[in-house]
Amino acid sequence: MRGEASLTVAGRSYLLRPTFAALIAAEEELGPLFALVDRAGSGNLKLAEMASLFWHCLDEPADLSREDIGQAVIQHGLAGCAEPLRNVLGTILQGRG
Repeated sequence: MRGEASLTVAGRSYLLRPTFAALIAAEEELGPLFALVDRAGSGNLKLAEMASLFWHCLDEPADLSREDIGQAVIQHGLAGCAEPLRNVLGTILQGRG
């Protein structure tokens, strides 16, 4: 589905699904989502913000901690996280349509 992405954590693929509830929880922690998108667009998104957004959007978090997501972000690097981030941010801006 549009807006969904996958992120591999410790060798297992997890679905990132930016649902309304997930985005509300992310917004409560990270502040207004429009500002988050703006920071990402200007190259000012912090690694911690990216990891938190991914963590909130996990469809089935199971036993994953935020630290696990942070380690996955470091393992994949910014280039490897660009597509999942683009998908999640695209949903915030454009919806699923």
